[in-house]
Amino acid sequence: MIAKLTGRLDSAGDSHAVVDVGGVGYLLRCSARTLAALPQAGGAVSVATEMIVREDAIELFGFVEAAERDWFRLLTTVQGVGARIALALLSALPLDDLARAIATGDRGMLTRADGVGPKLAARLANELKDKVGGMGIGGIAVDGAAALAAAPSGGPASDAVSALVNLGYRRTEAENAIGKAVAKVGESASVEGMIAAALRELAR
Repeated sequence: MIAKLTGRLDSAGDSHAVVDVGGVGYLLRCSARTLAALPQAGGAVSVATEMIVREDAIELFGFVEAAERDWFRLLTTVQGVGARIALALLSALPLDDLARAIATGDRGMLTRADGVGPKLAARLANELKDKVGGMGIGGIAVDGAAALAAAPSGGPASDAVSALVNLGYRRTEAENAIGKAVAKVGESASVEGMIAAALRELAR
């Protein structure tokens, strides 16, 4: 099994890239996220890969980082999600948004991907919620996202998130940290208390 390729980018298209490794060109199916991160043709490149062998074809998929490959593997465990739809999900959503959508059951966010309708979105959320919970796949701890989703909107938690964003943190980081803080100090805590708890999480 081929797990990684390091070489030079020969060419790239709308959904694929060719990596030259010692004079051998490997055709990789890629998400838009990975394609956007690749260098210009001729540039050095190193990608994590996943090989899928079928009766009629052998395909190699390339990922800009191992976390994206982990998501690809996880997504394709869901009935009705093949390689094409998995790549569509990875193309449509950043990994932290994908984690949040699954954690909170946000079907609308999941249906942004081509080929994902409401029923498949519901299946993705139902089947993967327990598998990604607490693992932090894609840089966001899903339990924190779920805790924030459970907190009343427009309340102290929302104000605390805005405060962290104003301090320079990315919104996804702020939401995750405040989500963890809410889980520990409770929804009735003050904005100051949530921020203090969240800052402790961010300092870890």
